[in-house]
Amino acid sequence: MIHPTAVVDPKAKLGEGVRVGPYAVVGADVVLGNHVEVDAHAVIEGHTIIGEGSRICNFTSIGQPPQDIHYAGEPTRVEIGQQCWIREFVSIHRGTASGGGLTRVGNHCMVMAYAHVAHDCRVGEHVVMANGATLAGHVEVQDYAVIGGLTAIHQFARIGRNAFVGGASAISMDVVPFASAAGNRAQITGVNVVGLRRNGFSEEVIKTIRQAHRIVFRSNLRLEQAIAEVERQFSHSPEVQYLLEFLQTGQRGICR
Repeated sequence: MIHPTAVVDPKAKLGEGVRVGPYAVVGADVVLGNHVEVDAHAVIEGHTIIGEGSRICNFTSIGQPPQDIHYAGEPTRVEIGQQCWIREFVSIHRGTASGGGLTRVGNHCMVMAYAHVAHDCRVGEHVVMANGATLAGHVEVQDYAVIGGLTAIHQFARIGRNAFVGGASAISMDVVPFASAAGNRAQITGVNVVGLRRNGFSEEVIKTIRQAHRIVFRSNLRLEQAIAEVERQFSHSPEVQYLLEFLQTGQRGICR
């Protein structure tokens, strides 16, 4: 159902059961999957794809040009996965040619009111961004991460899988997988035990992650020494191997 006051370009591609509310705008290059809901006054433009069953709430702005002075009108994109809930006044900008041309939000994400996802960000699946959380350009947020309200994350920083970032934090470096972090500038406060339990991690796996975490963050070893020690003790653990891979990549260093 398309409300009579909505502006939907005839070239837009709408799936079955799509609903577009009053005064919403849907541009020519937009693709809306089956059963997508677009609420009143939302604006979706540019080369934007929104997956099946997602809801785009009032006054959102999706697919606008990136806030990058080098952007020259290239046909870059935004992709939003299935079953996402994008709340009021959220803005999600499309990518830049130099950054890969794509801003992506994965399946089953909740992006709360006033949050911002800048150009070339990669947001994984089952991610929660609370009110007013802000991702600068090229940020990576991995699966099942939770970002507290009013948190700002620096360009090219990464938030690891199953990590939790407390509200009103400033993140200038990477937050490793499975960790909790908070503060301005953020520091690691421990392992995200509550989040791991909620997502079905066994107590044995959580214990292993905590032991590896203590070596990295509490042993006073240099990072390369800590990585070697963790590898020696926990080579059998897929979760620790994921942590080690994360530690050995990235561009900004890690929050300690």
